[in-house]
Formats: sequence, C-alpha cells, structure tokens
Amino acid sequence: MFRDEPGESPALFFYNTSVPLLKNLIATLEMIKWEHSIFALPFALCGAMLAAGGMPSIHQLVWIIIAMVAARSAAMSFNRLADASIDAANPRTSARALPAGILTHGFVRSFVLFAAAVFLLSAWELNRLAFLLSPIALAVLLLYSYTKRFTRWSHVVLGFALGIAPAAAWIAVRGSLDPRILLLTAAVTFWVAGFDVLYACQDLDFDRGAGLHSIPRYLGIAKSLWVARLFHALMLALLMVLVWAFGLGTMAITGIGLVLLLIGYEHSLVSKNDLTKLNAAFFTMNGVISVVFFVFVALDLLHKHTF
Repeated sequence: MFRDEPGESPALFFYNTSVPLLKNLIATLEMIKWEHSIFALPFALCGAMLAAGGMPSIHQLVWIIIAMVAARSAAMSFNRLADASIDAANPRTSARALPAGILTHGFVRSFVLFAAAVFLLSAWELNRLAFLLSPIALAVLLLYSYTKRFTRWSHVVLGFALGIAPAAAWIAVRGSLDPRILLLTAAVTFWVAGFDVLYACQDLDFDRGAGLHSIPRYLGIAKSLWVARLFHALMLALLMVLVWAFGLGTMAITGIGLVLLLIGYEHSLVSKNDLTKLNAAFFTMNGVISVVFFVFVALDLLHKHTF
C-alpha cells in the first residue's frame, strides 16, 4: 500500500515503516551485545590518556568512543553473518537472531556497512593517520571471524583485534605511534585470548564435530584452562612493564593488583568439571577488570598532571 492510497494516513505509513526498523535495530543490538562494548573501551581510553599525559580533548574523546562502539558493532554483526550456519547447527547458539529468523541477512549486512561507515567517519574526524589506518583496523576486526576455520590460534587473533584499540587511541590523540603503547596492545591481546579460551571450552564437542579449530579442541579442557592462566599471567607481566615504561606510580600498580585479584576470582569460577559459571566469568568479570584498570591508570595520570 502506498502513502496516497485510501485508508492509510501519513501517520500510519510512518508507523508501519518505522516500527519494524526499530524492532530490527533493537534485535541487532541485542544480538551483538552492544552493552559489552565496555570490554575494550576502557583500554582504549587508557591509550588516549597515556598519549595525552592526562585528559585528551573533548573532541578526541567523543570521536574515540564513537569509533570504538562503531568498530565493535561492525565486527560483531559481521561475525554473526559469517557464523550464521555454524550458529544454527550449535544448540548453544541456535536461538541467536539470524539462525532463529528474527533478523534477515540483508538487514544485518546493511547494519555492518552503516557501522563501518561511522567508524571511518570517526577516524576522519580524528586525524589523517587514524583515517589512513582505519581500513586496516577494520579488516583485522572483520576477518577474525573466519580464523577458527583454519587455526587453533583464533583466540589470539581475537585478542589482537581488541588489542589494537589502545594503539589506535594513541594514534587518534598524537597522530603518530609510540612503541611503548604496544605493551598495552600485547596485554589486551593476551587478556582477551585468555578469556576466549575459557569461553571456547563450552563448544569443545561441537567444534570437533564441525571441524572448527580451537585450543580446547586440541588440548582438552584441563590443559586449556592452564593456557588461559598462562595468557593472563603474560597480561599482568606486560601491564607491570607498561607501568615502568610510562613512569606510572602507586595508583596504577594498585590497579594491577586489583586486576590480579579479579582474574584469580574469574578463574576460580571454572574448572575442568564445571563450566556452568562461564557466562559470569566472561561477561561480568571482564567488564569489571577493564574498568578497574582504566580508573586507576586515569587517577595516576591525573594526579601527576595536577601535582
């Protein structure tokens, strides 16, 4: 029915076209767990504050946050497209929006393009180098989705995809790259890789049957838990080196101590015989860890800047 046909007012036409779009957007945001953008955002803000030696400009902060949310939204929605058939076959993921038919592939593709465009616009608003490197960053974020089809180290690739956030934020503020910020990139890489190994333990049997690659598939759950612990130990060591490299003080060291306690608690939630608390370990604790580290580094930098 067209707008000028009898029986449909302009208000009804607007309702009939806008409500389905709104429902699809809400379903998409739920599908990609939009609220979990908080995982990597605090580390990106750490990179921005380290680059600025305190608070970046409001313009920089706003566009860095927009870039982070847009990049993650593009990556997660693309991942759901790439894995739609895999998700449909996996009982744990078969209720996701695409395999369940809640969203169409066409709508999700449009959302990916929109989020990617917002990310590129954000990079343009920051500086020339950020814009020139933005397609490379986007490629890393999107192509991760295919790595579990051919390598058990896909967890590390995912970690690197999030780990580039603090380096990207440094570039957004400075327009150049300092090798010291790569310590934070490496730390985030191992942090994410560690909890992704934990999360992949849930799908060990499915991955074997589907021919997908993961560390748990090859090592089993018990050894994979030790790999996750090793990755997180490397993360903590790199954070300590970061504190030394930037001359940070007691507040930042205290933050790392709290991160150590939180990661220890995270690992206490799971064992080779009990993976039922993985959702709590993955979603809740990791958000807390990233926020805690950011707050203490920010306090350290602001204290130095003030006094």
